[in-house]
Amino acid sequence: MLRVSEHVELTDTGLQRRANEDAYFALSPLFAVADGMGGAQAGEVASKTAVDVLAEGIDGSGSVEARLSDVVRKANAEIHALSVSDDARAGMGTTITAAYVGENEVTLVHVGDSRCYRWRGGKLERLTDDHSLVEEMVRQGQLTEEQALGHPQRSIITRALGPEASVEPDSQTVDGRGGDLLLLCSDGLTTMISDDEISTVLGSEDSLAQAARDLIAAANRAGGRDNITVILLRLEELAGDDQSEIEKTQVGLSVADLPEAQAAAPSVGGAAAVERRLPRQAAATTKRRRRWKPGLGTLLAAFVAALVLSGVYFASQAIYFVGADNEGFVSVYQGVPYEGPLGLKLYREDYVSGINLSQLSPATRATITEHRLRARSDADDLVRQLELGRLGGASP
Repeated sequence: MLRVSEHVELTDTGLQRRANEDAYFALSPLFAVADGMGGAQAGEVASKTAVDVLAEGIDGSGSVEARLSDVVRKANAEIHALSVSDDARAGMGTTITAAYVGENEVTLVHVGDSRCYRWRGGKLERLTDDHSLVEEMVRQGQLTEEQALGHPQRSIITRALGPEASVEPDSQTVDGRGGDLLLLCSDGLTTMISDDEISTVLGSEDSLAQAARDLIAAANRAGGRDNITVILLRLEELAGDDQSEIEKTQVGLSVADLPEAQAAAPSVGGAAAVERRLPRQAAATTKRRRRWKPGLGTLLAAFVAALVLSGVYFASQAIYFVGADNEGFVSVYQGVPYEGPLGLKLYREDYVSGINLSQLSPATRATITEHRLRARSDADDLVRQLELGRLGGASP
């Protein structure tokens, strides 16, 4: 089962444009790049409208490919309606290239000349075909790939969202593997540097953030004639169920075992936080004051307590729970939902999904906020089922 282990997004105005008309959407498992066109900031409106429609989700029945295509058609209709209602926005449009990471595959929906590439096993593969005049000439054998890079009409696209009342997006579903790296980008990158140069960058950087910066820097060194947007996302395969028994054996404790633990689970954005209180302890009183000096026994007790707490902390890192971050997005946490003395957190965020608590049914929301301790495979599977729309009213 696949998920996005890490992703990075970066956009740059370039060296020759005054404004950035690119937009992007990046909320796992859905990612998209849009490159707007049109005067008087109309391109910015078109690209932003496209990603705003994507942000509404891809609810409905049918395959992910069909539903994502329907959302792109909806975006086209909204952009077209805006363009015909305002003379200043007449003819505005945008490209869109969207990728949805499914259980074992990646679904792509595409209009225009923004692109999606897959880096696998040291090789770069382009997964989308440009809807552009120059690309059509290449496909018909009238131009070579090298000639297309420097062609004066390379920016003329033959299909976009907005100019026409209806549009038919290209769609496909390709296999995904752990370790795959996907690149979504606007043509501000691909009209400036070649696929070979992209390969060199992706093959030489382990850091996605650095690779994104290097790609944009390379496009700017080549002239930076357009806005440049890059999304990089790495896929991983979730651990199998065979690890759960090992994790359970390593843990051997529950929340009740934690000494003087204070509930400190991540808060639920937009909803009432779940609060767990410990029994109030009676205050210790003395009838007289005296200067306190720690004796040997006290020091030994403190040392033993520190050892116990450190053991609890390290043991807690072998278990997981599902909760929600400060913005209400369902997340997987490593550790237990408590803090020890001196503010020592016994958990850390491991993965943030694209599912918000507001999308879930009350029963499923309660399951998430109860913070039940789980094996990693169990926590990952629960969140993945939510992302795939199989539980609790959330739809991918």
